[in-house]
Amino acid sequence: MIGRREFITLLGGAAAAWPLAARAQHPAKLPTIGLLGSTTALIESQRVAAFVQRLRQLGWIENRNVAIEYRWAEGRPERFAEIAAEFVQLKVDLIVAPTTPAVIAAKQATSVIPIVVATANDPVGTGLVASLARPGGNVTGLSNQLPDTSPKRLELLREVVPGLRRLAILANAGNPGATVDMREFEATARMLGLETPTFEIRRAEDIAPAFEALKGRADALYVAADPLVNTNRVRINTLALGAQLPTMHGLREYVEAGGLISYGPNIPVQYRRAADYVDKILRGAKPGDLPVEQPSKFDLIINLTTAKTLGLTIPESFLLRADELIE
Repeated sequence: MIGRREFITLLGGAAAAWPLAARAQHPAKLPTIGLLGSTTALIESQRVAAFVQRLRQLGWIENRNVAIEYRWAEGRPERFAEIAAEFVQLKVDLIVAPTTPAVIAAKQATSVIPIVVATANDPVGTGLVASLARPGGNVTGLSNQLPDTSPKRLELLREVVPGLRRLAILANAGNPGATVDMREFEATARMLGLETPTFEIRRAEDIAPAFEALKGRADALYVAADPLVNTNRVRINTLALGAQLPTMHGLREYVEAGGLISYGPNIPVQYRRAADYVDKILRGAKPGDLPVEQPSKFDLIINLTTAKTLGLTIPESFLLRADELIE
């Protein structure tokens, strides 16, 4: 006959074994990151590779001690809300949203799940965070400072297009970040006495009519960075070349796709930095306590093939300052 003390010991042992048995039947769920891609896996492959590589360096190995759910909006803004809702349903531990519209959708879907932004235009001005030093809420990450660098991009463009009088601006009006960038660039250009016809798009179908409308009305074109624009960047640059318009961009991908010049942050580097935020949050930090980081370096990229096609002579001094020449 088992004594009372032995029975309690046995019961304690069995109780201790229950979670182990349950764990054996249901393997512990890995911490899960929901990565909300703005465009496609192919377009963002370099960025995602930088992110995953940095996570690995920090000790997070995909499918071993962390899971990543990838979803791609393919440049369609309406997809952001669907994907964000899906991530909430999947109970992901953290959402990485690369751009302003993606973060807005994620923020509307959850006020609890931490959200890390990889590259946002003016996160304070667009209402993503309370301040850069103390974001508050569930959003933190990196700003790309594109609106802040408008004067520098305009100065570079005027060096290459010396007779610049009329500067057209193309932007996705459905993206608050892109509209902030557009307004800032427009204000800077007007201060320099330039005419600035603006052309707003909301869907891929609006691109060709926008170029029809700007025919004969511009000497150059500024293209505000945005997921919709990024997905259609080859088409935009082809139309710009057809209209003999030199283009200025904020991101190097646009110049790789036939644009003339870009001046802006290195986005794969920002994705690496986003992985540092993910690491801190998965280890217990609150997103609202992590300051939003600003890029420390901006790259100047020039496409010499495009310059040649446009019949532009790039000054030697300009070429020497470039971080990269694409031929």
